[in-house]
Amino acid sequence: MPDFASALVAWQHRHGRHDLPWQGTRDPYRIWLSEVMLQQTQVAAVVPYYERFLSRFPDVFSLAAASQEDVLTLWSGLGYYARGRNLHAAARQIARKGFPKEMDAIEALPGVGRSTAAAIAVFAFGKRAAILDGNARRVLARVFGVASPDWDLAERHLPAKDVAAYTQALMDLGATVCTRRPDCARCPFGRRCVARREDRVAELPAPRAKKILPLRRATWLVLRRNDEVLLERRPSPGLWGGLWCFPGWLNRAPRGRKLAPIEHGFTHFRLRIQPLLCEVRKKRPTGAALRWMRIADVASAAVPTPVRRLIRLLR
Repeated sequence: MPDFASALVAWQHRHGRHDLPWQGTRDPYRIWLSEVMLQQTQVAAVVPYYERFLSRFPDVFSLAAASQEDVLTLWSGLGYYARGRNLHAAARQIARKGFPKEMDAIEALPGVGRSTAAAIAVFAFGKRAAILDGNARRVLARVFGVASPDWDLAERHLPAKDVAAYTQALMDLGATVCTRRPDCARCPFGRRCVARREDRVAELPAPRAKKILPLRRATWLVLRRNDEVLLERRPSPGLWGGLWCFPGWLNRAPRGRKLAPIEHGFTHFRLRIQPLLCEVRKKRPTGAALRWMRIADVASAAVPTPVRRLIRLLR
């Protein structure tokens, strides 16, 4: 399909997204921030977090100077918290050495893979590089009738010019038209799409083999004294590293009331949490990893989603 790239760019100019808050800039900091946030997260969820981050950390130097807790507090609720920790680590590296401009150096930043590095290189520095994120894979798989698009296919159809528009078009077409349940009537490729012509839209790209996720169990001790609860900072790296959670152990577990279990899904397992509400009269001693916090303040702290859900019940 020799005119694939030109058709895609023409569609982008007429129908693509042009009002996203990270568009219209060559600032590598803003582009990098948006691309990291967009990893495994939809645009609608990212926009408010992106705007809050820029308000609090307008440049890489302010982000680098912040504490990890400040960064994770703003990240709280966006999920995949390793992204926030990697973002902070990369910011400190960039603040010392400057923002890298070449693909291999960008990809070497913590939390940046090949496709993310390519997007940054294209949008910030005008490089010619191919992306292969989820949206691009879906478009390429269906248009060319390929079960598992590879980097060779992605690079083969990269145009010599208008690479930024082409890259944005792949993202936009996959996110708004060529979705899991596509709107083929709006697609610029129409009957030229191999998947549509062969009635294979539902099977392309080939789905990854479904795994039965193991179930893990945990007990959270919700120690409450008046309007405060005891939280424990999770060790980093690790599950929810650097975030505040309810402690999962004590030398002697007090008697308490079982609250409704909470289930939370991760990439490789499911977690079922049994909260145990314990009213206490005296505060336990605290240190760097333990903190008494007002219930009203927990939602604005660096806490994962299950803690937010449980706090809503307590309030």
